[in-house]
Amino acid sequence: MKKILVTGGAGFIGTNLCNELRSRGNRVIACDLYNTERDDYIRCDVRNYRQIEQVFNQYGPFDFVYHLAAEYGRWNGEAYYENLWMTNAIGTKNLLRFQEERKFRMIFFSSAEVYGDYDGIMTEEVMIENPVGDTYQMNDYAITKWAGELMCLNSTKMFRSEIVRIRPVNCYGPHEEYTPYRGFIPKFIYHCLFQKPFVVHKGHKRIIDYVEDTCFTVANITENFIPGMAYNVGGRVEWEMAVEEYADLILKATGAPASLITFKGQEAHTTQVKTMDFSKIIKDLRHDPKIDPAEGIRRTVAWMKNYYRI
Repeated sequence: MKKILVTGGAGFIGTNLCNELRSRGNRVIACDLYNTERDDYIRCDVRNYRQIEQVFNQYGPFDFVYHLAAEYGRWNGEAYYENLWMTNAIGTKNLLRFQEERKFRMIFFSSAEVYGDYDGIMTEEVMIENPVGDTYQMNDYAITKWAGELMCLNSTKMFRSEIVRIRPVNCYGPHEEYTPYRGFIPKFIYHCLFQKPFVVHKGHKRIIDYVEDTCFTVANITENFIPGMAYNVGGRVEWEMAVEEYADLILKATGAPASLITFKGQEAHTTQVKTMDFSKIIKDLRHDPKIDPAEGIRRTVAWMKNYYRI
């Protein structure tokens, strides 16, 4: 049995990841900002070194730490950039300091947003071979995630820290409640369920990945941990679709009228097409997404209906 800490463990991906890791017989401790008396959970703000220390003193030592705690989203990062930088940069630095001292293995959740507007196939090597010239990170969220990766690389070089970096792309599914700063899938579903108008920007293509598929693969890292690796994680490349096609699937799954949608042109400061390569994570971590977009959206709609008592 492995002992594992998941920072951000009460969040969307964190909740699903804790469930997956526990289903494999691991002892999993979650920490997050929420006040709750759930088992194997402790409140902690990663921006505060003392609070992280309390987690380690009460529950440590850990074999692995999954570091998911972060402020998420492009527009969230613009509106609340102080929170974004404190959590994503200082919070990550705090965890790295603990790792340098206590020598656990860490899985750092970055984001496919680090590739910015790179015009080509987004392999993991792009960020090493073309870190500035061919990649423009178009928002502070992306910049903080790349800064986190750079801190991980520096800690590895300076202190031999053992870290794997994960770059999810458009992960979605149950336990992701609505906020205006979420990804387009939960936002579109929420608006359809509550009959609220929303905008769909044409000219963008995306691959989405159902959260249970993501978490199954990410949990496999504890069984084949290769220090220094970075992995893209997302759905099957053949599932890539235009955002307006995803909107059609959501209309069908919710029964909402097409009149809710206003179509506009390409969204400014947003990557047009994310063409991802997943060959490395398929090879090393047996990534094999099962839930296609139509089924994943159907399941997500069912969860949101239950959550909002519709």
